[in-house]
Amino acid sequence: MQKKLIALAVAGLASTAAFAQTNVTIYGLVDYGYSYRFDGRDVNSVIPNVPGGPTPSGSSRLDSGIDAGNRLGFKGTEDLGNGLKAVFLLEQGFQTDTGFSGQSGRLYGRQAYAGLSGGFGTVVGGRLYTPYYTFMLQMDPFANGTVGAYSNAWRLGASNATNSTLSGLLDPQRVDNAAAYISPSFGGFQVTAAFSNNADGADSTSNNAQNNTVYAILGTYTAGGLTVGANYHMIALGTNVSAINDIQNFTAGVAYQFGNGLKLSGAYTWTEADFATAVGAPSDVDMNNFLVGVSMPFGKFVPKASYIYSDSSIGDSQQIAAGLDYNLSKRTKMYTTYSFMDNDAARFAGVGDASNSGAYSAGNGYAAGVWQQGFNIGVQHKF
Repeated sequence: MQKKLIALAVAGLASTAAFAQTNVTIYGLVDYGYSYRFDGRDVNSVIPNVPGGPTPSGSSRLDSGIDAGNRLGFKGTEDLGNGLKAVFLLEQGFQTDTGFSGQSGRLYGRQAYAGLSGGFGTVVGGRLYTPYYTFMLQMDPFANGTVGAYSNAWRLGASNATNSTLSGLLDPQRVDNAAAYISPSFGGFQVTAAFSNNADGADSTSNNAQNNTVYAILGTYTAGGLTVGANYHMIALGTNVSAINDIQNFTAGVAYQFGNGLKLSGAYTWTEADFATAVGAPSDVDMNNFLVGVSMPFGKFVPKASYIYSDSSIGDSQQIAAGLDYNLSKRTKMYTTYSFMDNDAARFAGVGDASNSGAYSAGNGYAAGVWQQGFNIGVQHKF
């Protein structure tokens, strides 16, 4: 359960008057289960089915963070008077199966920020979710978790080093060195704007041209069960990523939740990666991605499904997924999901989940055009 602690527990030097106006909340999520993935050679694959050649293979894992990433967080506010508040959040990711930290060993790799909130809105700075990602979590019925995650088909896959780097940039989820402004709601309309001086890692102290600069803006409108939004995200790659000049992403989506709980959603993104002009450089990459999702609660059960299609300049990928949650309580649930993904041309997209990006590796001997299917079952507890 969430525990609200008086600031005395964490800030013993503060004044007695401040204790009554400050609070810290400890929260978290623990997720663990079983995953199975099966890789198959598409009949259109350029690799012949000959003795000694690649054969379909399966992989079983006891894994953590399948439906949603494990986390331990601290968030708090302090009333500064006149409607002004100080806010902060520190959120650590970890692996239940091994006990290791998540997000490449960062102490607070999921989120870490501080800021001010008032009648003007909220301003925060630190390591943040991108406006694009917070919006997509509302559109995807699987919230980018389990083998049904939207990002499976919206990434290129790891067929080579360039595509492996590019995949994460095409689906920008977090940025370092960021500042963001969230406006108040004006009749249901709200704007979020964000800037980062370097998207990943410490920004350069000698030359700003080496930084990967990010600009983002999201506008949303909510009324009753309706949510509509549009987002623009641009990253200008620094000189340390010389192969790519910039990446632009435009996203639009709409979701409607009826009174009986039925939720329908749809989203579209256009993404373009502009490569530097050089001999042997890859061609620019364009992607048009589509998502249609549905979920509907029946008592303690919540069935959900989605169809995702990605049309890119280097090949297409599509995924269909179906899942079921069973709520044991308000904080604990069991879940299961099945998905099937098919690639063509040069696509290496793969089935993943919240703990696995789903990038399909060429290292197993397959050419592009493979299909994958995945299955998850697990339990999740929030506190």
